[in-house]
Amino acid sequence: MNNKVIAVVGATATGKTEYAINLAKKLDGEIVSADSRLVYKDLNIATAKPTEDEMCGIPHYMIDIVSPEIDYSAGLYVKDAYNCIMKILNKGKLPIIVGGTGLYIKILLENYSLPDFEPDYKLREKLSQMTYNQLSDILYELDSDALSTLENNDKKKIIRYIEIVKHTGLPLKQSRGKSNSEFDVEWIGLNFPRDILYDRINKRVDLMVEKGMVEETEYLIKKYGRIPNIIDTIGYKEIISYFDNQCTLNEAVEKLKQNTRNYAKRQLTWFRKNEYIKWNFYPDKKKK
Repeated sequence: MNNKVIAVVGATATGKTEYAINLAKKLDGEIVSADSRLVYKDLNIATAKPTEDEMCGIPHYMIDIVSPEIDYSAGLYVKDAYNCIMKILNKGKLPIIVGGTGLYIKILLENYSLPDFEPDYKLREKLSQMTYNQLSDILYELDSDALSTLENNDKKKIIRYIEIVKHTGLPLKQSRGKSNSEFDVEWIGLNFPRDILYDRINKRVDLMVEKGMVEETEYLIKKYGRIPNIIDTIGYKEIISYFDNQCTLNEAVEKLKQNTRNYAKRQLTWFRKNEYIKWNFYPDKKKK
């Protein structure tokens, strides 16, 4: 079909980028990133952003497109990424979507629609002053089902949920929709046995520190200040706790490894729901 795309998905540290690049070389493809942090300029080491050398001359889209001060949403992502896919298809090449941000991939390739309205910055500012527990109480009153889908302490997402429910007057499930995708998607899932995956994560964190993640964090704070897209990003937030004398550098690194492992579990939980993904190693939900 002329709207064929390949999606390479999975947890962090499973080798998605390298796999997708090799695939693009073989199949005359170009890559569209589906990572919520790679869209930001200057967020490089902690996000495992591929370098030009690592890209091997394969065009990559949706990387370094906005400044970290911009609150780049899933809704904006799907519009921009859709245009990138169409551009690649119109060139007669194969779009390869690669990443681990499940929501981005879902709305892009499964036509999972989100409510379309302008952000309510006043409401967001008001809610941001509250604790997570206070926000939980608000969302529970508005939509208890939506609250049950959240990871604990995901303050940015719970604020967005409250905003959607307040704006639409509907429960979150009813304000979202799904229609048939216009793309013919081949789903590829990359994974490893849990002990191997965790070892890969730990080694990658050590490599990030060697490459200068501490210095990168310091640079970002000096350039942009302690903005949400920096202090809420895994990697930077742990190093910032070291800067604030809340822990030693070794403790911050160990915390980063733990947080990354937890993030990988959440990613696999998300992707496991997609029955069309062909896994090289299926993420067994029974394993803890």
